[in-house]
Amino acid sequence: MSSRVLCFVSLLLCIFPAIAFALHLPLTLTHFDANDPSRDPYQILSYLASSSLARAHHLKNPQITATATSDATTTTPLFSHSYGGYSISLSFGTPPQILPFVMDTGSDFVWFPCTHRYVCKNCSFSPSSDQNVTIPSFIPKLSSSSRLVGCRNPKCSWVHHTNKTQCDECRNSFTPQNCTQACPPYFLLYGPGTTAGVALSETLNLGDRTVSNFLVGCSIFSSRQPAGIAGFGRGLPSLPTQLKLHKFSYCLISRRFDDSPSSSTLILDSTSDMDRKTNGLIYTPFIKNPIVRGKEAFQVYYYVGLRKITVGGRRVKVPRKFLSPGNNGNGGTIVDSGSTFTFMAREIFEPLAVEFVKQVKNYSRARDVEVLTGLRPCFDVKDMGKPVELPELRLHFKGGAEIALPLENYFAVVGEGVACLTVVTDGDVGGGKAVVGHSGPAIVLGSFQMQNYYVEYDLRNQRLGLKPQLCI
Repeated sequence: MSSRVLCFVSLLLCIFPAIAFALHLPLTLTHFDANDPSRDPYQILSYLASSSLARAHHLKNPQITATATSDATTTTPLFSHSYGGYSISLSFGTPPQILPFVMDTGSDFVWFPCTHRYVCKNCSFSPSSDQNVTIPSFIPKLSSSSRLVGCRNPKCSWVHHTNKTQCDECRNSFTPQNCTQACPPYFLLYGPGTTAGVALSETLNLGDRTVSNFLVGCSIFSSRQPAGIAGFGRGLPSLPTQLKLHKFSYCLISRRFDDSPSSSTLILDSTSDMDRKTNGLIYTPFIKNPIVRGKEAFQVYYYVGLRKITVGGRRVKVPRKFLSPGNNGNGGTIVDSGSTFTFMAREIFEPLAVEFVKQVKNYSRARDVEVLTGLRPCFDVKDMGKPVELPELRLHFKGGAEIALPLENYFAVVGEGVACLTVVTDGDVGGGKAVVGHSGPAIVLGSFQMQNYYVEYDLRNQRLGLKPQLCI
């Protein structure tokens, strides 16, 4: 694949006409759709479960190869989609070109599909189809503000997460001070997906404001990435960092795994009133992961202090070492909008599943569906003649914040009346035996569990705010 990527990069360099070189914003999020009646509902859940597990594998073992300020607030719509993600629309370039981006708090780079030659493999959003689809792309030659990032530009090191110079060709030149080498291409992994391209300096248009010299990736090849990604993590190239945001918040509309026109709102906030509390929110502090050599990528994540998990009011026996990141950087809980279903290390998941099975007396196990979906436990809840009743799942955080999950946030009804717990762990999906081990975060809170919750990332005060709210 690498030779193919380099070929695309060469073509890309020919497309640019030249090589040269905040705010409080509400944005709308979209949720991706899989509720096509022609598709097998068991296959849909199996696909989302395996995608969530692959995403967790990447977050636990990340691999990366490869300024403006204003007192303002901006909002944008947030939409849900069939492939399990939520998207916003952002406008880049002069004149502006508008494209969808998956909102991802588990990564820190912003990139869009780029050029007429953009190729995306296995991006049909269907778990059973390998057909290519047409995805909207940014066309650099149509923008007068597009510039390739040079290897000497400090932002080039942001792309490659290193402090080392990226000017290999210049070091071999007789006149290195006059080097015009571009920043080397990037190659990024997102669990089940990948993308590759080159770094641009471009203008981001936010309402009536413009942010010049914004670092953005121009991807020319991707796999299993149905749209560009707006990284909202803690790193230097992330959208919140580049915009110098003090806060951002969102409310995720209910999942139907379809491309519904309904949306909720993403708010980007850089107002000067930084210490104010949002009404009704209960906060839990962000937890710092110790800096461990070789695991610097974990610092991109938003860690929160999970104290305990209860099922039907009973505490699940979770080994304490998994609740907070240790001196080796492993363990702890992160919030990841890019994951669909929550991941839990097997040492946490097994006692959780056992507690559900122990407490559920009114429904029988649907083990055949567990095999089909890769989710467990599943219960046969059809023909009961009354609402489904299952034990409450509640997450308790440091600072007093809690998430008392509505039933639809942790059980999904599939087929003719079978409800499955939407939490994944290693070895379940597809009957696999692979074990991630104790590397990286032990729990990855996915967006399925956060639907109909108002979530605020208070970057100034390093805390996460939560409150239940109907997201419409």
